[in-house]
Amino acid sequence: MIDGANRAGARAMLRACGLGDDDFAKPLIGVANTWIEIGPCNYHLRELAEHVKTGIRKAGGTPLNSIPSPFPMASPWATEGMRTSLVSREVIADSIELVTRGNLFDALIVLVGCDKTIPGGIMSLARLNIPGLILYGGSIAAGQFEGHAVTIQDVYEGIGKHARGGITDAQLKSLESAACPGAGACGGQFTANTMALVCEFLGIAPMGLSKRAGHECGQGQFWRAGRRDGHGSSSPQYHTVEIITKSSIENAIAGVAATGGSTIRSSPARHRQ
Repeated sequence: MIDGANRAGARAMLRACGLGDDDFAKPLIGVANTWIEIGPCNYHLRELAEHVKTGIRKAGGTPLNSIPSPFPMASPWATEGMRTSLVSREVIADSIELVTRGNLFDALIVLVGCDKTIPGGIMSLARLNIPGLILYGGSIAAGQFEGHAVTIQDVYEGIGKHARGGITDAQLKSLESAACPGAGACGGQFTANTMALVCEFLGIAPMGLSKRAGHECGQGQFWRAGRRDGHGSSSPQYHTVEIITKSSIENAIAGVAATGGSTIRSSPARHRQ
């Protein structure tokens, strides 16, 4: 599933989640977890899932916590697995809307971080029309390879170079291991970072939140956003239809056009902050 030089990109992103060569050599076993904090039936599942994962490890497998996938990271391009990509966006939006309506939430904060969870989160808020906002988890930091900054884009370019004999197996392995040094959305002006920009221009996310994942300023904004949406301040609680308007949509379109959106590939230097 994730073997071979052409799967270096998938392995690079899985390395950012803490997996390594030993994990890749074992069967990948999904653990579906519907953990929630709004009812006792599922409240304990996150803890129980850890016991399940321990058993999988002892049996010689690599456990991966799994809910409806936001993006098929381990699936190669132009294969059956990639057909689930857009479908996952709809599942995410439907799931958020279903749980929110079913539990009669008064407000909603949607934590997002990838190509499909961000638009899925926007879609759900637009349908629900309750006070709410999007919080983006941030972009991954740049990796370092042979003295320069690299992103996942460099890995895919490296796959092409490797196929032409331009780099060795060892160089591709080193690039794969360095490109994704931790959590966060793919480091470049790809779909996730573009959609995060859209959220800010729409007004559905706090301005300036599109920072590197784990950035202290971003963490502070998450805390403040939680207080705001939890009615911890006297700020008015605007409904989605008051925020996502024709004017804000035009503003977002202008923002995407000005930055080139995900049709360009930005420099990794942008993610060194």
